[in-house]
Amino acid sequence: MADIKKEQDALFSTIYKMATDLVHAGHVSEWDFKSYVFVTMFYRYISENLTAYINAGERAAGDTAFDYAKMADADAEGARDGLIQEKGFFILPSELFCNVLKNARNNENLNETIESVFRHIEESAKGSDSESSFTGLFDDFDVNSKSIGETVAKRNEVLVDLLEGVNRMPLYSSEGLNADLFGDAYEYLMGMYAANAGKKGGQYFTPADVSELLARLGTIGKTTVNKVYDPACGSGSLLLKAERVLGKGHIRQGFFGQEIDLTTYNLCRINMFLHNIEFDKFNIVREDTLMAPQHWDDEPFDLIVCNPPFSRPWKASSNPVLINDPRFAPAGVLAPDSKGDLAFVMHCLSWLSADGAAAIVCFPGIMYRGGAEQKIRKYLIDNNFVDAVIQLPANLFLNVTISVDIMVLRKNKKDNKVLFVDASGECVKVTKNNRLSDDNIAHIVKAVADHSEIEHFSHLAPYDEVVENAYNLSVSTYVEAEDTREKIDIRKLNADIKEIVAREQMLRNEIETIIAEIEV
Repeated sequence: MADIKKEQDALFSTIYKMATDLVHAGHVSEWDFKSYVFVTMFYRYISENLTAYINAGERAAGDTAFDYAKMADADAEGARDGLIQEKGFFILPSELFCNVLKNARNNENLNETIESVFRHIEESAKGSDSESSFTGLFDDFDVNSKSIGETVAKRNEVLVDLLEGVNRMPLYSSEGLNADLFGDAYEYLMGMYAANAGKKGGQYFTPADVSELLARLGTIGKTTVNKVYDPACGSGSLLLKAERVLGKGHIRQGFFGQEIDLTTYNLCRINMFLHNIEFDKFNIVREDTLMAPQHWDDEPFDLIVCNPPFSRPWKASSNPVLINDPRFAPAGVLAPDSKGDLAFVMHCLSWLSADGAAAIVCFPGIMYRGGAEQKIRKYLIDNNFVDAVIQLPANLFLNVTISVDIMVLRKNKKDNKVLFVDASGECVKVTKNNRLSDDNIAHIVKAVADHSEIEHFSHLAPYDEVVENAYNLSVSTYVEAEDTREKIDIRKLNADIKEIVAREQMLRNEIETIIAEIEV
């Protein structure tokens, strides 16, 4: 364990120096530059992963000195089809990361070389089962963008620094190439870039502690799931956290997600590869989840984790088909045009398996507002789908200072009660933001797993109680906050007041006596 921590510390230290030292002409922000760094990491990873795979096979066959990186391109071509079928892509030896890096400083056409290499990698997957995993994956890496340099020479300088910086990342352990360290590097960088980008970065990033909590809430009582799904998957951190929680091999069919933003969609697929998820174990699609949902024909999901955009407009009323959409029709009403939050909740419920659980980050307003949102809450409660509502501490997210909620949905509840948890005090202070410690997460998850009543922390509300409160799902309605004000003993206070009054009267009498003596 100490060795792993040591490797991570060395990695993060190198990454931080690389990220802060990189020369990129001062025309592009760290947040906008992130795609260049992540694509370069991805390029290094698949180069070394493919090389290690081929070398292992050849050396096991008896050629102990074999090294794919030193092989002639013409000789390697014969293995192209087989490798594409097995790994999903193919890279010629001359186009491997290590060989492009070797000549980078002296390559006046480095920008063209990199562009050509990336095109060849993407084209290698065309027509194969892995095509959707690679199509457009390098689109955000523009080697000719003036944002990284005004001239070709300056742009090439940045590209060289980028290749060398990523090459310096200590992504090997004592046992060789370490896929986990690539994943750790991605998460560290994403968190750093998002934090520095503030609100702009926060909308694409779910903090690791919140991701952990969602994954643990969704896997209560489970050791394996068929699949994990996120309908607003961003860069994929929530999907991958599920594997960290359950362990490798415990998500049988893989990772599924949908994302509307092109850059983040590409980063999500890169993130899958960097976490050593094979192309046939993930299906990430770029499309508007509410208006054009994918994965219609897939088997329902045992685990759904989601941090959808808050109060996102979705223009539901202008689309007459949506009211009959099987995801939304059961509630008999659509979420408001200006606030699609509960549309995401209904979507998750529709995609959820009979034995599954969904853990969804929610804007607090959807828990108590009237109108269509109240009708949707009524449908969820009347049909016994809401398992728990958890109020989180404020300042957990980069772009949200208020306290937000988590709604846990289940279709196989054993009773018709809803657990409300006030976890607003479950945090530790870290710089400007709050964080959930391991103990905080464990405390919340145990309360939900046990459906326990804890004074000032959790309350198990029967169906009738929720109905009496007009389907209000705000935690504060059900969990009484602890009164931290100083308790006052009224009897003692009255005695003290009586003593003060008596003392005051005695002083008055003494003053009057003194005045009388003076006047005489």
